[in-house]
Amino acid sequence: MNTVVKQNELRRTSAHPSNNSIYKPKQAGLIFPTIPDFETFAQERQHRKERLVAACRAFALHDLDYGFAGHLTIRDPEFPELYWTNPMAVHFSLVKMSNLILADHTGKVVEGKYALNRAGFVLHAAVHEANPDIVAMCHAHSVYGTAFAALGRPLDPITQDAAAFFEDHVVIRDEAGAVAVEENAGLSVADYFKNVKAAIHQNHGLLTVSRHSIEAAAFWFIALERCCKQQMLVEATGIKPLMVPPAAARYSREHVGSEYIGWLHFQPIYEQLVHTSPDMFE
Repeated sequence: MNTVVKQNELRRTSAHPSNNSIYKPKQAGLIFPTIPDFETFAQERQHRKERLVAACRAFALHDLDYGFAGHLTIRDPEFPELYWTNPMAVHFSLVKMSNLILADHTGKVVEGKYALNRAGFVLHAAVHEANPDIVAMCHAHSVYGTAFAALGRPLDPITQDAAAFFEDHVVIRDEAGAVAVEENAGLSVADYFKNVKAAIHQNHGLLTVSRHSIEAAAFWFIALERCCKQQMLVEATGIKPLMVPPAAARYSREHVGSEYIGWLHFQPIYEQLVHTSPDMFE
């Protein structure tokens, strides 16, 4: 019980990190997204589940699906030892409120009718359990991220967008290429996520995490996939790209690579989905 209380306190104190942004309007009275506050765990749970579903739909929208591969998770706000995730073998475009599942770190489904993706449990449960500050995690077998992961190298700061990941992602070589169905596979990569928002798992693909929201984790996955594509396109020209200098890359990362900015980027995606996919709330 004390562990749950401590984790809840940690979540409450870090729920809105780095909300200050140069993108916030200085002029009062203008329409601009705001991070909601909640009076009850039930309200926050509903919100997190809705955004988890939207994140899955966004992955479908950006062609990040590959059969049953891919899993997105968000901690339950009241019981942080449990996490909500998409159901096994349901296409991202068909994930909805009614088919989400709630699981614990041992892989037991405690709410929902669908099975849990074994690989999703092995990786996500290990990361969540080893990093109590991480509230959300995303992984999918995307085309460009998986291809780039085969290079076993970090993303270069060749654009302002790529600079958002400068010194904020790692390359994981442990368990490279092995299907993560054994629990020790998850344990071997869990510690890599301390103080970063993304990882390139060699011969496997991309993983992103957030200490802020599922929206941030989902957007940074979409962004990292896009950056991997851009770098491979540039390198295919045979011309060596010019790098953003380290100081400028760090400046860009602080202003366009924060958790808050990831959350903010996801808001127009969410609004589009609300208007085009109302069935996701069923």
